[in-house]
Amino acid sequence: MGIDFEAIMFVILSAVTVAGAIGCVYGKRVAHSLLFLMLTFFGVAGIFVLASAEMLAAIQILVYLGSVMLVVQFGVMLTRKQIQEGDIE
Repeated sequence: MGIDFEAIMFVILSAVTVAGAIGCVYGKRVAHSLLFLMLTFFGVAGIFVLASAEMLAAIQILVYLGSVMLVVQFGVMLTRKQIQEGDIE
C-alpha cells in the first residue's frame, strides 16, 4: 500500500505543466509568457521520460526549446513596442 514514486513524479510534472500553460496564457508580458511556455515544454519532456520515451523527450527539448523558442525569443526582442503615444515615427 506504499505510494509509487512514478505516480508522485507524474503528479508533480503534470502540475508543473498545467501551471506553466496557465501562466503562459495569463502572463502580462510576452517574455514572461515565453518563460512559462518553456516551463511547460520541460514538464512535457519530463512526462515523456516517465513514460520511457526518452527519444521523444530529447526531441521535445532539442526541437521545441532549442529551435522554436529561440526563434520566438528573437521575434519578441525585435518587435517594436510603442511606449508613448508620439513614439512612432
